[in-house]
Amino acid sequence: MTVEEFKNKYGIIGNSKEIKDLSDISLQVAQSDISVLLYGESGVGKEIFASAIHGQSKRADSKLVSVNCGAIPEGILESELFGHEKGSFTGAVGKRKGYFEIADGGTLFLDEIAEMPLRTQVKLLRILETKEFMRIGSETVTKVDVRIIAATNKNLQQEVDTKRFREDLYFRLKAVTLTIPPLRNRKYDIDELVKHFINNSAKENNLSQPTVTNDALEFLRNYSWPGNVRELKNTMETAIILNKDNTLDRRVFESLLLNINETTDKRNLPVFLNRSSDDSDRELIYRALFELKKDIMELKDIVVHKQREDFEREISQLPQEVIPLNNMEYDAIKNALEFTHGNKRKAAQLLNISERTLYRKVKEYNL
Repeated sequence: MTVEEFKNKYGIIGNSKEIKDLSDISLQVAQSDISVLLYGESGVGKEIFASAIHGQSKRADSKLVSVNCGAIPEGILESELFGHEKGSFTGAVGKRKGYFEIADGGTLFLDEIAEMPLRTQVKLLRILETKEFMRIGSETVTKVDVRIIAATNKNLQQEVDTKRFREDLYFRLKAVTLTIPPLRNRKYDIDELVKHFINNSAKENNLSQPTVTNDALEFLRNYSWPGNVRELKNTMETAIILNKDNTLDRRVFESLLLNINETTDKRNLPVFLNRSSDDSDRELIYRALFELKKDIMELKDIVVHKQREDFEREISQLPQEVIPLNNMEYDAIKNALEFTHGNKRKAAQLLNISERTLYRKVKEYNL
C-alpha cells in the first residue's frame, strides 16, 4: 500500500510534507505490535492516526477500544480498565470485564494518558511488560494480548520531571513517537480540509455545496486555529448552516473568527460593518451566537476540570475501604444496564428506581 492509498483509506487529509511523513511512518509501524505514542495539541487528529494504525495492523479484524483517561474519575478508572469481581467493593453487583479484556486481541487507545493517576500507571506498566493483570477483587491472573497506542497533548518528559508521570512507563510507551503538528504549521493543508468538510457537511444537512472564495481561503490560512482541525471543522459546519447564499466569502469567516485571539473585552465588542442593515444585523447575531457557544464551552471545560481535580483530591484522602456513593451508584446503574442489555425499564426495576430517575442518572453519568 502506498502512502496516498493509506491516507485515502483512513481519511487522513493533507498534502503537506509533515502529514505525508507521519502517514509513511504510521504505515511502517502498523504491522508490528510496538507501542505508539501520539503527541499533539487538542484537535489535531490523534485519534484518526490511532484508528489508521489499528486498521492497517494484523489486529484490524479485532476491536479498537478508545478510552479517555482524563474523562474517567480516578476512583473508577481501574475498574473501567481492569474490571472487577462481584462483591469486590460495595456496589459491585456482578463480575465485569474491563477495557483490557474487551480489547483482547486488538488495540487499546489510551487518550490523555498524562491524566492517568500514578497508581494506575503502575498496573499499566505491568500489563505492558507481562501481558497479565488481576481484576479488582480477584486472585486469578488474567492474560491479554493488547497493543497500546497512547496519546497526549502534554510534554511527558516535563510530567516525568515533576513526578506526575512514571519514567519507566514513559520509556515503555515512547518506542515509536509521532508528533502531529498544529494546523497553523501546515496551513496549506487547509484548502483540502475545507473542501472535505464542505462536502461532508452539505451531504449530512442535505444542503447544496457553497463556493469558497479565494480571499476567504487566504483568511482561513492566516488564522491561528488554536482548536486545530476540530475548530476548522466546526467553523465550516457553522458557516454552511448559517449562510443563506451559495458563496462563503471572507466576511462570513471574519464574522465568526475575527478578533478571536484578542483580549476578552475587545473580542466581545460589536464591530461596525459597512453593509445593509439586514445583513449587518444578521452577521452580528451569528457572531454573537458563535462567541456565546465558545464561551460556554470554555466555561464548561474549566468547571469539569475543577470538579475532576476536587474529586480526585477527595478520593486520595479516603481510607482504602471507603467507596464514594456516586461511584457505587455509577457501577450499579452500569451493571444493571449491561445485565438487561440496555433495557432501561428492566434496569429501573432491578435498581428499584423509577424510569425517569434512571434516565436522569444515565444522562448525569454519560452512560
